Amino acid sequence: MKVPVVPPLTVACCILPDSGKEGNMPTILVVDDDPSHLKLYCWVIERGGFRPLGALVRGDVIELPQAERIDAAVLDYRLGDKISAVDVASRLRNLYPSIPILVLSDLHFMPEDIAPFASGFIRKGEPERLLQMISSATASSNEMP
Repeated sequence: MKVPVVPPLTVACCILPDSGKEGNMPTILVVDDDPSHLKLYCWVIERGGFRPLGALVRGDVIELPQAERIDAAVLDYRLGDKISAVDVASRLRNLYPSIPILVLSDLHFMPEDIAPFASGFIRKGEPERLLQMISSATASSNEMP
């Protein structure tokens, strides 16, 4: 089976078809540099009852949605050689100052450089924990005025 080549555009969205429930579903921005990981995490998040919105990092560029209400972000820590998770987290903070940023990594610990931006840390391969952290983060952010 031939896999289509993704153009060097920086955004890949996993927005679900309108089910009529999306207005009540928190929107979770998922940032990753691997299209298959992005698709997998969007799928997990959707199955968990959230509305995923994916942003694919390509090279040193990422376009983040500015017209969308974002309730939380899930950010892969290792994004490649040209842009770091810290760069993306800083940009997320500028665009969405109050959203929780959950860092996703295969590391066993939260890296020090991303800690000032992070509301939580999840190891890859723990989808139940990811959904628990998203639930907690969105519940906390929705309580804020």
